Amino acid sequence: MITPALLISACGTFILSTSNRLGRVVDRVRGLSVLIEDLMHNEAEVELREERRQMMMDQLHMLSERAQILQRTLTTFYMASGIFVSTSVALGMSAVFLPGLVWLPVALGILGACFLFYGSMLLIFEARIAVRSVAAEMGFMRQLVALHVKN
Repeated sequence: MITPALLISACGTFILSTSNRLGRVVDRVRGLSVLIEDLMHNEAEVELREERRQMMMDQLHMLSERAQILQRTLTTFYMASGIFVSTSVALGMSAVFLPGLVWLPVALGILGACFLFYGSMLLIFEARIAVRSVAAEMGFMRQLVALHVKN
């Protein structure tokens, strides 16, 4: 019964980490929304206005993808946690009441591990989008710096 408890703890760590990542995505979307509104309502000359607008829209698209993946990941980790709790209960129940069902906790444990694995893979996909997003933003910044160096 100790192994499911450790895996429940691992799920909790993944859930906390993923929730923080989702919170950062939400904060970034809110920040970009303010910048986009300022860009739309700003009558002053803004360098690379169209490129800036396109970069922000691309960022919002990638943030939307990340938020969807993180939501799916959280659901997966919550499911894994619930399955590991069920594994603990099944271990106790099979030991006390139904000794013939020793396969049930094993099956639940394997299922929970599969959910943990799937959630981990989703986090890899989300991290790749985050890196792609940062690279795109850095590309725009290089373009902006190059414009100033020429002037």
